[in-house]
Amino acid sequence: MLEPIKIKEDLFYVGVNDRTKELFENLWPLPKGVSYNSYVLKDEKTVLFDTVDICYSDVFLQKLETALDGKPLDYVIINHMEPDHSGSLGLLRSRYPNVEIVGNKRTADMVQGFYGITDRVKVIADGEELSLGKHKLVFYLTPMVHWPETMMTYDTTDKILFSGDAFGTFGTIDGGITDAQLHPERYYDEMIRYYSNVVGKFGSPVQAALRKLANLDIKYICSTHGPTWTLPDQIQKVVSIYDKLSKYEGDEGVVIAYGSMYGHTEQMAETVAYELAQQGIREVILHNVSKRSHSYILRDIFKYRGLIVGSPTYNNKLYPEVEYLLSKIESRDMKNRYFGYFGSFTWAGAAVKRLAQFAEDVKFEVIGEPVEVKQSMTHDNYKQCLQLGKAMADRLKQDR
Repeated sequence: MLEPIKIKEDLFYVGVNDRTKELFENLWPLPKGVSYNSYVLKDEKTVLFDTVDICYSDVFLQKLETALDGKPLDYVIINHMEPDHSGSLGLLRSRYPNVEIVGNKRTADMVQGFYGITDRVKVIADGEELSLGKHKLVFYLTPMVHWPETMMTYDTTDKILFSGDAFGTFGTIDGGITDAQLHPERYYDEMIRYYSNVVGKFGSPVQAALRKLANLDIKYICSTHGPTWTLPDQIQKVVSIYDKLSKYEGDEGVVIAYGSMYGHTEQMAETVAYELAQQGIREVILHNVSKRSHSYILRDIFKYRGLIVGSPTYNNKLYPEVEYLLSKIESRDMKNRYFGYFGSFTWAGAAVKRLAQFAEDVKFEVIGEPVEVKQSMTHDNYKQCLQLGKAMADRLKQDR
C-alpha cells in the first residue's frame, strides 16, 4: 500500500513491512517478517520521525510525499541511527534538500560517518524543546537503548512518545497499524524475543530510560517496529514487559537447553523435565540447541527463572552449539537465574567442568548436584536426573 495511514489528527504512518528478509541483523530469524516504522507529524512545521531500510525507500518516499500533500518537509528527527531506520536518509536529503536533520551529538557524528552529511544538522540536548506550531516536542536522550545515540521524542500536545526501537517487536503489522485494530497479544512473545536478542545486554540503561519517562502522560507509543500502542492497558502492558525484562525478572518455569549427538544427553534432559512436571512446574521448555535457533532459546531464558543446560563432551570441550549459546547468555549480563547442569562423555569428560565454570563466571545460583553420564545412562544416573529436577522445582516453589 502506497498511501500513508492516518493514525490521528496531524499524525500519519509512512512505514513499511518487510516480508522478505530472513534474518534481522543477519542473525535472528524473521518467520513473521518485521516492520520499519516511520511517522509524519503535520503542523505549521512538518516533521518526519526516522526513515526506513533503504531497500524500501521507493515505497517510503512515495508515502511521505502523499502525506505531506504539497507541504515542505522541515525536519527529520533521528531517534536511532541503525540503518534499518536511517538507511533512507541520504535519499531523503536528495529529495528534500532543505530538510533539517535533528539529533543529539552522537547522532550527528553517525550521520556524517554513515552518509557524509554535515550541513543542516541540528544538534539537540537532553530535555531541549522544539516547537512546530501547535505541537511542542521534547527530546529525551536514552543512550544504550540500545545504541549510544538512541533517544526518544515526546509530543507534549497529543502525548505521543516516539520511542525509537524501545517497545518494538518482530513481526509485520498486517492491515491495522494500531493495537486497537488487531490482536496485540500475538506480538508479546515477539517483543520479548526482540528485547532478549537485540536489547538484552542493556538492562541498566533501559531502567534509566524508564525512570526518565516515568512522569510523562503517554497516550500513544510510536515505536520503530511493530504496532503503534494506543490503548491504555496495552501501553501499560508493553512498558511493564520492558520493566520486567530489564530487571532480569523471570516467571516460574524452567528452560532445559541441551545438545545431543546420539540421544544419551537428550534422555537426561527428558528425565529432568519429567520430574519437574511431577513436582508441579507447569512451564518446562526443552530446546535442542541443534534444532532450535538460539533466538528463541534466549527469549525463553529471559522469560523463566530456571535454566538447566546439558552437553556432551566434544573435542574435550562443550558441544559447540551449547558453547555458543552460553557465550550469548554471558554477553547479555543475565542475572537472577537458578542454574542446573548435566553432561555426558564416552572416554574423557569435560562438559560438566566447563558448565561449572560458566555458572561461576555468570554468578548464577547453582541448584542441585550436576549429573555426569559415561557412555549411557544407568539406573543411578536416572535417579540423579530426577533429583536434579526436584531440586530445581523446590527452589522455584520457594518463591511462591
